[in-house]
Amino acid sequence: MHDPDPPFRPVRRREGYLPLEDLGLVGDGATAALVGLDGSIPWMCLPRFDAEPLFCGLLDQARGGHFTLAPENLVEARQRYEPDTGVLTTELRSPTGLVRVTDALALRSGADLNDDAPADRAELVRSAVVLAGHVRLRADLEPRGGGQARALFSGLEVRSSRRPDLRLHLRSNRPLGGLHSTHDLQQGDRLDLVLSWGRFHRHHRFDADAMLQETADAWRRWMKHMDYGGPEESLVRRAAITLKMCDDWASGSLVAAPTSSLPAPIGGIRNWDYRYAWIRDAAFAVFALRRIGFRGEADAFLGWVLDAFEYSRRPRIMYGLDGSPVPDELEDGELEGYLRSGPVRWGNGAADQRQHDVYGEILDCADQWLLSGGEIQPALWTSLAELAEAAGQAWRQPDQGIWEVRSEGRVFTYSAGMCQVALDRAASIGERLHLPGRIAEWRASADRLRRLILEQSWDEDAQTLSTHLDGGGIVDASLLALPLRQVVPVDHPRMVATTTAIAERLSAGNGLLHRYLHKESPDGLAGDEGAFVLCSFWLVDNLIGQGRIEEADELYASLCARASPLGLLSEQIDPSTGEFMGNFPQAFSHIGIIASGVNLARAKAGAQP
Repeated sequence: MHDPDPPFRPVRRREGYLPLEDLGLVGDGATAALVGLDGSIPWMCLPRFDAEPLFCGLLDQARGGHFTLAPENLVEARQRYEPDTGVLTTELRSPTGLVRVTDALALRSGADLNDDAPADRAELVRSAVVLAGHVRLRADLEPRGGGQARALFSGLEVRSSRRPDLRLHLRSNRPLGGLHSTHDLQQGDRLDLVLSWGRFHRHHRFDADAMLQETADAWRRWMKHMDYGGPEESLVRRAAITLKMCDDWASGSLVAAPTSSLPAPIGGIRNWDYRYAWIRDAAFAVFALRRIGFRGEADAFLGWVLDAFEYSRRPRIMYGLDGSPVPDELEDGELEGYLRSGPVRWGNGAADQRQHDVYGEILDCADQWLLSGGEIQPALWTSLAELAEAAGQAWRQPDQGIWEVRSEGRVFTYSAGMCQVALDRAASIGERLHLPGRIAEWRASADRLRRLILEQSWDEDAQTLSTHLDGGGIVDASLLALPLRQVVPVDHPRMVATTTAIAERLSAGNGLLHRYLHKESPDGLAGDEGAFVLCSFWLVDNLIGQGRIEEADELYASLCARASPLGLLSEQIDPSTGEFMGNFPQAFSHIGIIASGVNLARAKAGAQP
C-alpha cells in the first residue's frame, strides 16, 4: 500500500533478488533507474531506455552489475519520494547508525517539463548523509561485464568492458580509490557521488545538493498543472509522475515499462522486452493524462503517434522511441534472469504481428489530435483514409489480438471492435472537416460492424459476448475495453451481462482478473500467468458506467491498496501471494489508477464518466 511515510522494515531477498515491491523508480525523460531498498541500483540503461543496460543485476544478481551505496551490516530500511517529485530517498539502518541516500536522475536547472524537449543532464546523483550514529558506507560501482577506473580531473574515468561507447565519469566530494570504496562516516557527514555520461559536467562546480534541489523544483513546477480531486489523490499524483518517468521527453513517446524480461510468472518463459512504444499504450495514456490537466504530454504522445505512422507508412503496433522499427527479438544466454527465470530477451518479436486494433488506435489518436487543436495535412489524411479502408476489410481476417498471442490467429472481437473505431473516427474527422473520402460508407460500415459485434459474438447459452467474433462463449478481459473505446454502450444489456460473466469466470480472487484462461484460450506458450492489473481497472470503469458505484468504489480502493509503499505497480500480480510479476513499473497499470480515479470522481459528483 502506498505510504508517504512508511515504517522501517527488514530487507528481504530471495536467492539474492529483491522483491519488485522493494524497488523505486527515478527517471529524467531519457532513461530510468531502479533503486532498491538495500541501496543498490540493479537496473539502468544508458544513454536511453532501450539501450543495453549498464547495470542489470535485476536479471542476474551475480553477473549483471549494480551501483550500490549502503552501510555495512544493513538491518532495515525504508523508501519514500520527496513529495510531488521523482527524487527518491532511502533510509538505511545499521547496528551503529542511520544513513539517508537520496537518488535522482538530474534535470537541468530551470527545466520546464511541459516543454516537448529534453531536460536531462545525463547524470545520476547519489547523495548519502549520516542522520544518527556512525556508519561504514560501501560504494560499489560494477558495470555488467566489469569495468576499470583511472583518476581523471575531479574524479574517475570509468570504462565499461561491454560498453566502450559510453564515456563515464564518477565525481565525489570525497577521495575515491577506485570503483569499490569504503567510507567511515559520523553523524552529519555526507558522501556525494555523481555518475555522468555523454557530455560531462566534470569541470563544473560540484554541488550535489543543488542538483537535487533543482531536480525537485522542476518536478514540482510540473505537478502544479495537475487537476485532480478524486479518490486516492496521493496515489493518482504518484501515478502521474511514474507515467512521466516512462515518457521519452524528446520524442513524446512512452515506454510500456522501463525494464525487460521480468517474468510472469516466476519460473516461466513469458519474459518480454517492454522498453518500446506501443500505439495502444500511448492512446490510453493520452486519455488519462488529458483528464488530469496534462494536455502537453497528451498532445506530444498524439503527435508522436502520427509522426511514427507517417514515417513508417504502415500501421505498426509498436515502434522504437524515435519511431524506428523495434529490434529483432534475441535471447541473452549470459544472464540467468530474475530469480533464475530465463530467458532474458532484448527486442520484441511481437512487433511484426498482425494486430488489427492498431487501425483504431491510430485513427482515434488522429481524432483526439484534431479535437485538441491539431492539424492534419492532406498527405497524412490520405494515409489515414487508406487506413480506414484497410480496417473495413481487416476485421474479417485472423490476427494475434491485443494480448499478442503466439499461436495461430483468430478473428478477435476486440480487434473487430477497434476496426469499428477506425471507421467511426475516420467518418467523424471527415464529417467535421469536410474532407475527401468515402465518409458516408465509413459511417455506415461502422454502424453495421457495431451491430454485428453485438450479434455475432453474443453467446446465448453463456450470456456473454465472446472473445472471438464467431461466438462460442469464451471470454477475455479485452471485452471490458469495448465500452471504453465507445464500440458498444457500457449499459447495453449484453455488455452488462458480459461484465458479470468476466467478473465471475476470469476472477483470480479479491478483485483481480486474468486476461483469459489458458485452458480455454491457448496462446502458444507454455505455463500460466498472474492477474493482469489493468483489466481490474477496466472492470471498475464498467461498474461505474452501469451505475454500480459502491462496488466500483470498493474494487478501486482494493486495487490501489496493492500498490507498493512507493505507489508503484507491476504488470501482473500473483493471486496466491499478492507479489508483483512482470515488467515494472508498468505504464498500463498506472494509467488504470488515473483513468478509473477520474471516472469514479465524476460518477460520485453526478457527472457522466
